[in-house]
Amino acid sequence: MKTNLKALASLVLASAIFAGHAQTATTSKAHRAKKTVPAKPSVESQIESLREEMNSQIQSLKQQLSDRDTQLQQAQQAAAQAQASAAQAQQAAQAQQAAVADNTQAVTSLQGSVADLKTNTQSIVTTVQDQQAQVKKQIESPDALHFKGITLSPTGSFIEAATVYHNRALAADINTPFSSIPYAGANNANISDFYGSGRQSRAALLAEGKLSDWTLRGYYEADWLGTGVTSNDNESNSYVLRQRQLWAQAESTNGFIFTAGQQWSLATQTRQGIINRTELLPQTIDAAYNVGFVWERQYGARVVKSFMNKQLWAGFSVENPQTTAPSCAATGTTNSGTALACPTNYLLGSTGANGGLYNGAGQPGATSSSPVTTYAYNLAPDLIAKVVYEKPGFGHYEVFGIARFFHGRVYPNTTSTTVPTGTGAFNDATVGGGIGGSFYVPATKYFDVGLSGLWGDGTNRYGATQLPDATIRPSGQLALLHGYSVLGTAVFHASPRLDVYFNGGTDGAFRDYFATQNGVIGYGLYGTNDKGCGIELAPGTAPAAGFQPTAPANCGSPTKDLQEYTLGYWYDFYRGPKGRFRQGIQYSYIGRYGWSGSGGTPKGNENELYTSFRYYLP
Repeated sequence: MKTNLKALASLVLASAIFAGHAQTATTSKAHRAKKTVPAKPSVESQIESLREEMNSQIQSLKQQLSDRDTQLQQAQQAAAQAQASAAQAQQAAQAQQAAVADNTQAVTSLQGSVADLKTNTQSIVTTVQDQQAQVKKQIESPDALHFKGITLSPTGSFIEAATVYHNRALAADINTPFSSIPYAGANNANISDFYGSGRQSRAALLAEGKLSDWTLRGYYEADWLGTGVTSNDNESNSYVLRQRQLWAQAESTNGFIFTAGQQWSLATQTRQGIINRTELLPQTIDAAYNVGFVWERQYGARVVKSFMNKQLWAGFSVENPQTTAPSCAATGTTNSGTALACPTNYLLGSTGANGGLYNGAGQPGATSSSPVTTYAYNLAPDLIAKVVYEKPGFGHYEVFGIARFFHGRVYPNTTSTTVPTGTGAFNDATVGGGIGGSFYVPATKYFDVGLSGLWGDGTNRYGATQLPDATIRPSGQLALLHGYSVLGTAVFHASPRLDVYFNGGTDGAFRDYFATQNGVIGYGLYGTNDKGCGIELAPGTAPAAGFQPTAPANCGSPTKDLQEYTLGYWYDFYRGPKGRFRQGIQYSYIGRYGWSGSGGTPKGNENELYTSFRYYLP
């Protein structure tokens, strides 16, 4: 700073000297130009003036320097403050940068959450839309009705308009009485009949409620194939409602199924496991199904268990028993020369007691003092055990066994003092049963084939033709008949709407007879006179009645077997959410064959043509 002041002072002094010299030179020139020259100031005054001026400039410079020092201090203070502010700003910037980074991360997270929210929202919207569509569907076309926590479904119900034509009159609706197929010589074997019917129309209702570990079900199914006392076809075809199925069921999550009520027998083939309502019935219009089909619909209480992820099933049932009417014939003569007759000294059952709600219709026949016209006096229920194995693409296979128990009361021709009544009567019991099985497999993409059957003693009531379970021994005791039922099926899935089916089946019973001192008694006797089975007799000429039809004579052999071959189709005009509307035509040939006796083998046949239109509820 001092150096600067000295330099400034030197500069001022030099300027003053230079100014004085210039002034002197100017004055000299002016003096030379003018004659009169004013007096010039003295050197002392000039120096004094210059000193004052320099002092004044020096003071001014000092003031300027002081001001500059003040400004410099202020600038330094401002710089310090600025530096402090810059540090604070840098800290704030760093904090802001950290905040921005945090905000960026938060924004990224928020963007992800928003994206997830959009996705979830879209999913929720889709779910809501689907639920709305489902609710709308359930309101407009519900799969089931809901009542106090259970669902009610009429699936299985249908309305049918059917017709049947028999080339040999049977006076039967669309339920064929197979054992009534007439031999060639019968009067009705020479005339046909035709009937139209809506009686096979079906009403069904399934109720189902779900618990945590159990599903509870109740099922009711009925049609109009029952006959009331006044039912006829004269004017109003008013037939009564008939109970088909009526059962309750509890199914656990661990594979146990308990079912009790009227249901298909456990011996009936199923399509899936051992599950009710999956019974594999022949695809016929005929309400009696097909010769060779093994079935009953009766009271049963069963327990079923599935294993191996529902590939293996086992079931056991206790079912309502019944004995079909024994069949007996006799050949020979007694000591008195009269024809030998079958025993009548037994009691197996009777017509129903009206007060006991059983059918009292039916009259005792000529071959027994108390024939089984409706109800047998059953000893115990039928017992059935069944095992099923199935695998997708491999097929469905079943094996089952039946145990049956029969008894009757026998009245021998001699008395016994060991019996309190003194009559010598006693109860006689016998055990029968059989073994059966079936399979149903997808042979190709378009063909399914199946085979089922039953073989046993006293098991003929499980066959569609209801051949007799037993014959009568000479003593009046029951003798169970060997019998069999076999049914083969093939279904061709020609298109998603068209199924073509073929069934071929047979039911049969074996001979069983007993020699006595007067002849032979039993079932399927060789000596039975069958010469008239194929001959229609001339009309009778009773004076009071005029000409009238007469029953064939000399035709006594019982049925050996029946055979039926069926070909038909079902075509679905519509199958969808509104139900199913289908049409079918069926042709059946049925042959009935008697046991060969004296004079030939009785034969009869039936040609049937069915049509059906059905609408099924969805």
